Amino acid sequence: MSTATATLDRPVKAVAADEGRIGLRANLRHIGALARRNMLQIKQDPESMFDVLLMPVIFTLLFVYVFGGAVAGKGNQQEYVNYVVPGLMAMMGMNIAMAVGTGINDDFKKGVMDRFRTMPIARSSVLIAKIVVELGRMMIATLILLGVGFALGLSIHTDVLHLLGAIALAAVFGASLMWIFILLGLTMKTPQAVQGVAMLVLMPLQFGSSIFAKPTTMPGWLEGFTKVNPLSNLADAARAMINGGAVAHSVWITLAWSVGITAVTAPLAVARFRKKT
Repeated sequence: MSTATATLDRPVKAVAADEGRIGLRANLRHIGALARRNMLQIKQDPESMFDVLLMPVIFTLLFVYVFGGAVAGKGNQQEYVNYVVPGLMAMMGMNIAMAVGTGINDDFKKGVMDRFRTMPIARSSVLIAKIVVELGRMMIATLILLGVGFALGLSIHTDVLHLLGAIALAAVFGASLMWIFILLGLTMKTPQAVQGVAMLVLMPLQFGSSIFAKPTTMPGWLEGFTKVNPLSNLADAARAMINGGAVAHSVWITLAWSVGITAVTAPLAVARFRKKT
């Protein structure tokens, strides 16, 4: 038997055991190769970018012109733009994070993971590559969102560095949410089940927050929920970075949520992925 054949015939457990000996440089190389593979998938299926390209435009126009008058008063839609666009930055990350879970689930259905099972790569590199590509999609959606916002009259009352800080904070929090949806994608049986469960989580978090309206206008019990909702902290932090105001508290709370979510869900997702592969 040749060396190449022997290598291919190694048990899956032996390949998994090699993972612990994979160095950082090799791990980064694997992540890069897998990220390129995911981007090539997008190139072959450009329709998969429709949510990134159209969702920011539709949501911004919808909330500014349908709800803006009711929330900020008739004729004050432009004022509402500066309130809702920073909030939508938080919403974009959460909606796009859901695509990671459905993508992982779909890869298992198509047998892609059977190929990865035979390769001496770190299991975590497959998941991290997914997150890297989805972060790129998230950045595109955020830039489109800001472009539409500027067209509708969005004003930056701070400076470019604060704006970049708001984008970076949304990216950090979005990346932490992706681990939740990866775990969900590895647990549910179908992509449709992932989407269904995700929407049950997304809707209360998005609308029970300060993204679209000030919590002071809500019933007391709902106002209390918005205060502990991490999306409210992210929306408030982005809003303060763009419009001016106290930033530190909301930023630190958002970062704490991001670290906590990642610390809990990332190891669970990697362990679940190893078990399935």
